[in-house]
Amino acid sequence: MTAQSASTSTTIENIVASTQIKQELDVKQLGADLEGGIYDHEQFPGVIFRSPTTQATMLLYRSGKIISTGANCIEDVEEGYRILFSHLRTLGIAVTAQPSITIQNLVSSADLRISLDLNALAIGLGIEEIEYEPEQFPGLVYRPDGISIVILVFNNGKLIITGAKTESETQIGVERVKSRLTELGFSDY
Repeated sequence: MTAQSASTSTTIENIVASTQIKQELDVKQLGADLEGGIYDHEQFPGVIFRSPTTQATMLLYRSGKIISTGANCIEDVEEGYRILFSHLRTLGIAVTAQPSITIQNLVSSADLRISLDLNALAIGLGIEEIEYEPEQFPGLVYRPDGISIVILVFNNGKLIITGAKTESETQIGVERVKSRLTELGFSDY
């Protein structure tokens, strides 16, 4: 185990965001009329719209709620919504000029660049903040006290951080892992 730099970078893998338009949607009709829209009520209760220019996929529900998933940067989330809203307006569906977009979950990854003994780490962290059942899942599930994120820790030093709403929350989670590893003698971050 070698010393690492003071900061470990994170990479956003997926952003889940939501917005609401102020009317109910006829999802069956919308699935037929929306260019790029797919509606199959046996598979999903809403319309699936894949942005043609971004990685964002939009899920439109009858209630008017719209979830974006698949993008890995906020600009793609915003662009995906802009494209969708333009299509909706063309179909005569009223969409306010700038519907509020809320980030629900950032999924990020990081690499600590060390190998970890997850059995020893599980004992060191204690059962209050972790779940580790290697027969069921190869990673250690770490729920740091006081923050609302979950970090999957793998024996190759890679992390998956979920539940954050901002990039700074993601970085706080990584720093918490590094701090605990140092406290437990796994590394000298």
